[in-house]
Amino acid sequence: MKKFIGDKAFYRRLFAVMLPILLQNVITNFVSLLDNIMVGHVGTEQMSGVAIVNQLMFVYNLAIFGGISGAGIFTAQFFGGRDYEGVRHTVRMKYYTVFIVLVLFTGAFLTFGDKLIMLFLHESTEDIDIGLTLAYGREYLAVMLIQMLPFALMQVYAGTLRETGVTRLPMAAGVIAICLNLVLNYLLIFGKLGLPALGVRGAAIATVTARFAECAIVVVIPHLRTDKFAYLKGLFSSFRVPRRLVGNMIAKGAPLMVNELLWSLGMTILNQCYSYKGPEVIPAVSISSTASNLFFCAFFAMGSTVSIMIGQLLGAGEFERAVDEDRKLIAFSIALCTAVGAVMAAVAHLIPELYNTIDSVKELAASLLIVSACMMPVDAFTNAAYFTLRSGGKTFITFLFDSGFVWVVCVPAAFIISHFTDIPIIPMFIIVRGLDVIKCVVGYVFIKRRAWVHNLTLDNRA
Repeated sequence: MKKFIGDKAFYRRLFAVMLPILLQNVITNFVSLLDNIMVGHVGTEQMSGVAIVNQLMFVYNLAIFGGISGAGIFTAQFFGGRDYEGVRHTVRMKYYTVFIVLVLFTGAFLTFGDKLIMLFLHESTEDIDIGLTLAYGREYLAVMLIQMLPFALMQVYAGTLRETGVTRLPMAAGVIAICLNLVLNYLLIFGKLGLPALGVRGAAIATVTARFAECAIVVVIPHLRTDKFAYLKGLFSSFRVPRRLVGNMIAKGAPLMVNELLWSLGMTILNQCYSYKGPEVIPAVSISSTASNLFFCAFFAMGSTVSIMIGQLLGAGEFERAVDEDRKLIAFSIALCTAVGAVMAAVAHLIPELYNTIDSVKELAASLLIVSACMMPVDAFTNAAYFTLRSGGKTFITFLFDSGFVWVVCVPAAFIISHFTDIPIIPMFIIVRGLDVIKCVVGYVFIKRRAWVHNLTLDNRA
């Protein structure tokens, strides 16, 4: 057991990195849950329209995240080796990447927005108006397009800060933004303090405002404190990135970007397959996924912690220590998420009761939450394995491990079940989620082979 349990110094480092990330994620997702409840109180069609658009924005968000993740691997390792010029090069590369992603997705949403929303809407006997759901989704999307730019810039800086070990500032910015979002949601959705009741449009305006506030904090403060953030000195004195480093970042980053894009598209297709079981599935999935994300913060935060701690150790050349600490981080993640999953299962039937929606939606959402709770230990291991492989630059393997698995295994299974069988939504959800057990076995094999133990920056020193 000593191989899986660290000393006090190890856990101090772990909590110093993990707790700010965890706290920010918990608060963010708690507010998202409250947002979801507020919109749900306006009506089921409103909740469904917002949920569909958020699913589309989820694809954009992960495309941004994946696009900068390749450069982020080098950021952590350059910083671990105290090469600040190398860090500056990675930040510039992130700027170029998010601009390209922003232009492509903005064009797609403006051109095909209605068609994308309609992919999730199917006729059923349930008392849900599909035309009204489309109208609310269109209204929400029109405003949410504005927040795409500040989100992209915020990710560049927040990601860089975390990769260099600064987790409190992004956490503080996130907390301020979500509190602002929550207050504005209440005022603008329901029309309080003399403001008009804007419904889903009010929810979108609140999100956009909060996003600009968060972006301003994580961008402005580091540039005002270049004594503390030395790697930002001279960031804009040149936009040059060494050609060899660009090639290496693209080689490592392209699989990550494609992976995040395909994975998010895969999740979107899975939800679209689930929606064939009736319009009540979309609001139920919205409730369960929003609530689940509050509990999933545990393994999301641990994944980021693995990436930061192991990436810096690899960049410093401390390979054996990286292997030892990675094993302990994975063990801690599984233990933590098992306990969190138990709590999630215990409250699964209480959360849907907070919504003003039909009983069939509430019952379905509770069942989906219980299934997700049972899968928490599996999710903990696969997520930690993914970030371990990524921290060592094994991005093509992570591509196969993550989105490759979704598209080759999960999506075909969901498509066949939804289109060619009468299997109800809950057994279908259990089957599709249960397939992730296979990923545990594959991830274990990759971790044991230690191919991820590699310093990527040795040939790319500035």
